[in-house]
Amino acid sequence: MKHDSRPSPLAPGRQLAASSVSFAMMNEHNIASYDYDLPRERIAQEPVAVRSDARLMVLDRYSGTIQHRYIRDLPELLHADDTLILNNSRVVPARLLGYRTRTRGRWQGLYLRSDANTGVWEVLSKTRGRLEIGETITLQDRNTRDGVLLEVMARTDNGNLLVKPQADAAAGELLRQFGWIPLPPYIRDGRMVDADVQSYQTVYAAHDGSVAAPTAGLHFTKPLLKQLTEKGLHLAEVTLHVGIGTFRPIAVEDLNQHVMHTEWGSIDAAAAQTLNDTVSRGGRRIAVGTTSVRTVESAAQDDGTLQAWTGMCDLFIQPGYRFKAIDGLLTNFHLPRSSLLVLVSAFAGRERIMQAYDEAIQNEYRFFSYGDAMLII
Repeated sequence: MKHDSRPSPLAPGRQLAASSVSFAMMNEHNIASYDYDLPRERIAQEPVAVRSDARLMVLDRYSGTIQHRYIRDLPELLHADDTLILNNSRVVPARLLGYRTRTRGRWQGLYLRSDANTGVWEVLSKTRGRLEIGETITLQDRNTRDGVLLEVMARTDNGNLLVKPQADAAAGELLRQFGWIPLPPYIRDGRMVDADVQSYQTVYAAHDGSVAAPTAGLHFTKPLLKQLTEKGLHLAEVTLHVGIGTFRPIAVEDLNQHVMHTEWGSIDAAAAQTLNDTVSRGGRRIAVGTTSVRTVESAAQDDGTLQAWTGMCDLFIQPGYRFKAIDGLLTNFHLPRSSLLVLVSAFAGRERIMQAYDEAIQNEYRFFSYGDAMLII
């Protein structure tokens, strides 16, 4: 059953509460500056019953003023000349279950990518003991029936497996037959239920490739998008296939030493033109999610103009970065010590963001993938 608790919004226009931590004393390029304590009950386990009923913290990044609103208020909060930047990547059912054919020991995997020419998949692998080259894994479907074999071909430098399915079928077809939606581990230990097939997918998802949802987009419904376009807002769709790196905390102290994970992204000519036209008419470019930010910022020229672009995105945005292609950001509340929290802090200021998170916890906002959102303008 989906969560339907909707506390009344606080009066608009309140100033940020003073945080219990002296953030100003911290180094914005040290990962410890992006740590915070979150009560476990604030981690959303289910989406709200109606996507647009999620709560929305509106943060003015210049004045620090906040409002407590709802996603459904976006038509009131945004301007007719604004453009929303949407990541239309679709989450693939990348979580795999099966067993080692020879020993029958249980095996779990996460599909990461495949080579269309060779048919070889790269997967994260979890099992007891070491898998040998040439060994096979028997995949099982949702009814635990035996299915296709995966032959272990090699290991990558970072320890992932390269496997080849023993079947004449495309990766997408096999994943639909044998895969599960790969929920983050903080959602009831990555449960596997059919309801998440729909709820962990944006309504505008179009291109298979992500192993995690671009979660800010989960708040939109088709009626809400219709309301926004009828008001005069424009939509620009980009694609960034979200990789497994989005789940991982930053492992180094000094942010300047962090190596960002790489993801495939693309912007077509129509989306680029829509965003260029937005600037020309004085509108704002509002990125829906950090993946949309990284896509347009990777593609933008120094003056902020865009053209069609396809490439690998490894852009790590931290304080000091000069944003070229966005004027606002709609985003969820992110994990401590994550590159996503660092990006949001680069956009609005670390001290302001950490104080806003403190305010969100005090006001019982719901955090992470199925949680509430903030609009930073």
